[in-house]
Amino acid sequence: MNKVQDWIHRLKKGHMLSVIGVFLIIIIALGIILYQKEVQAKQVSENTYNMAFYELVDYVENVETYLAKSLISTTAEQGAETLTNVWREANMAQTYLSRLPIESQELENTQKFLNQVSDYSYSLSRKNIYNEDLSEEDLKNLKDLHNYSIDLENTLNQLSEDLNSGRIKWGELTKKGNTAFAQQVSTESQEGFSSLEENFHEYSGLIYDGAFSEHITNQEKKGLTGEEIDEEKAQEKVQEFIGKDQIKEISKLGLSENATIPAYGFTIQTNQDETINISISKTGGHIVYMNHDREVNSEIISQEEANNKGKEYLTQKGFPNMKETYYLKQEGIMTINYAYNQDNVVMYPDLIKVKIALDNGEILGIETTGYLNNHTQRDITTVQITKEEAKKTLNKELNIQSEGLAYIPTEWKSEILCYEFKGKVDDKEFLVYINAENGREEDILVIKDTPNGVLTM
Repeated sequence: MNKVQDWIHRLKKGHMLSVIGVFLIIIIALGIILYQKEVQAKQVSENTYNMAFYELVDYVENVETYLAKSLISTTAEQGAETLTNVWREANMAQTYLSRLPIESQELENTQKFLNQVSDYSYSLSRKNIYNEDLSEEDLKNLKDLHNYSIDLENTLNQLSEDLNSGRIKWGELTKKGNTAFAQQVSTESQEGFSSLEENFHEYSGLIYDGAFSEHITNQEKKGLTGEEIDEEKAQEKVQEFIGKDQIKEISKLGLSENATIPAYGFTIQTNQDETINISISKTGGHIVYMNHDREVNSEIISQEEANNKGKEYLTQKGFPNMKETYYLKQEGIMTINYAYNQDNVVMYPDLIKVKIALDNGEILGIETTGYLNNHTQRDITTVQITKEEAKKTLNKELNIQSEGLAYIPTEWKSEILCYEFKGKVDDKEFLVYINAENGREEDILVIKDTPNGVLTM
């Protein structure tokens, strides 16, 4: 009997060893598969970054070539075509630059340059389209930008050699960022970027006529006035804005340093157990954002009443002279865009969004980024043509309903003083903007009057 039990015990022991062996084989096999997949993923990622880099190099070379052509072009037609090509190639270069895993001062300057040359070439192409000759200053600026493009091209080619030699590893840059970039690039590349940094300071201060605006380079927040404050002071600002007697509890969310406007975030529990999110700018302690989500089950307040409540609220909070522009209505809440009004001139860059509940007129949200970025007192004496002269540019079929002056933002972040004409052609409503200095047609918007609001396209 003992011999039988001993034999069964040995069989079980051998079986367990077999099971353990099988498990070990499976684990090893899985490990090999996972390792192979990780290697493949790294290779795919490396190839993707390589492609983006070489596309960047190609487009920068194209920018240099077209800038060179623009310097010797003698006709407006050829100049417009060449400068439009510069604009297109610089935009494509920015696209591929943004795909690289590098956040360094060197490539930040590259981004600034590409942005600058794109905007400026576009503005000069518009001059050519209107058969205007480029000024001596225009040509000098183009020559400066061309010189910089040559330096950039040479430095990127040197960086390409670092890449081909295996000195640069995109995976390491992804993990270690700027430190790895500084360690991996060759001495020649480092010297090239140092030269670019030095030369860029000379070019980055160029003041351009037309589309390019200096605040693209300086990133000046014109409406963000005042001294820097700490988190405690920001909390006091929150209490002033909401009302200390309305607050049960405040939770600090910390400083968002990398936001468009660095701001302290807070979450508030009100005495009614409702939640409000709010942020206060580090500079000056301005309200940047406030949002209070709640259900709105009825619509009692009219559009006009909501407009007035929004304006009253903005005046109380230190934003006077705001005029409602366009709005969107969703789920019982109306979001209205208000623009600053200076001496009956509408400043569209200075926008504030306000959310208003249509059941009782409560203000549920505010967002002031546009206003804080752009608000300043403008010079509105630059009008060179009369309203009647501006009308000559309009389509003869446009039935004008309203007219006035307005500053409008452009795609390249500058501003233009225009005559704003609102009118209809057949059943479509339009806004047409005519440059108040030279009579050019700057923009046309289609007004969409939908069940949910008045929008522009």
